Amino acid sequence: MAFLRRISTRHLVLLCTGVVAAAIGVTALAIAASSGGPTPPRKPLAVAVRDALRAPVPQGVTARVRFTNHLVDSSGIQGSNPILTGATGRLWATSDGRLRIELQSERGDAQIVSDGKRFWAYDGSSNTVYRGTLPQRHKERAHRTPALAQIERVLTRIGRRVALSGAIPSDVAGQATYTLRAAPRKAGGLLGGVAVAWDAARGVPLRFAVYARGQSNPVLELEATDISYGPVPAGDFAVSPPAGARTVDLTPGHRRAKAEKHSALGFKPVAPASLAGRPRSGVKILRAGALVTYGHGLNGIAVLEQRGAQLGRTQLPTVTIGAVKGQELETPLGTLIRFERGSVTYTVVGSVTRQVAEAAARGL
Repeated sequence: MAFLRRISTRHLVLLCTGVVAAAIGVTALAIAASSGGPTPPRKPLAVAVRDALRAPVPQGVTARVRFTNHLVDSSGIQGSNPILTGATGRLWATSDGRLRIELQSERGDAQIVSDGKRFWAYDGSSNTVYRGTLPQRHKERAHRTPALAQIERVLTRIGRRVALSGAIPSDVAGQATYTLRAAPRKAGGLLGGVAVAWDAARGVPLRFAVYARGQSNPVLELEATDISYGPVPAGDFAVSPPAGARTVDLTPGHRRAKAEKHSALGFKPVAPASLAGRPRSGVKILRAGALVTYGHGLNGIAVLEQRGAQLGRTQLPTVTIGAVKGQELETPLGTLIRFERGSVTYTVVGSVTRQVAEAAARGL
């Protein structure tokens, strides 16, 4: 059962953590580190993966969760979202794709609800609800667990780009688990690696953590302090955002024909051939504006150009880009810069240092 969903609140946080964690693709269910409970027997990674894939699928999961966030120092951010400082809450998920995560903190509440096709995320600090759709897979054939040799070949291919730890016996919230640690071998930007733990008997992901390069402690971790398996009442998903909440549509727009790009935007995108030493790798027209990318993989930089967009109510530290003042968010996993020039707002984001991001912004 896959309980992996992206957590999305404000656009700034979405853009910044999307580089990760997307960096955060983030598991919706994660558990604390080893607590002295039962551990499973040692086995090769391929065997542990095969056993997880062929394990019986639970009807549902109910858990209490705790989200820890060391990604952002919120002391320098005015109007920041509650989950920037961490939060506790509950999680419900079912085998048919329904999901609900409810988080509470001293700064306000946040909630994410999905029926497997659509989702909404509510930010209590700004009384804003974000709505969108999830990518839909084609109709699946009857599930058949891959042969061990197939899994070994896939892991070998992955291992050429990513260093894999193997299946480490561990325990999470009283459940015997296997933990896998993975780190990019090169061109990983500021990402040091990720760790995921799954229930050895059920194959359910139970822990996910993200590490910055050179750091031994995770910068992002979502923990469940208690967990149970079994049917989840339909009423647990029967919730709605407040009627008066402001709505933001996150549904991606379709690409337009090349001849229509500039006229559809109302401005010509700024897209130099290279930026901060990285060659231009793509230009796309989205509903939100023009997306120009530089470089490849986690070491790349993305530039979103929007007409009429506002910097928003979240006040970040200021930075000077040419003759204008902008906002800058520096984290262990990457940097985000937003500034307005003329009637166009530019957002520069990447898993790069502040100095590299500023050089890219000034190159526009």
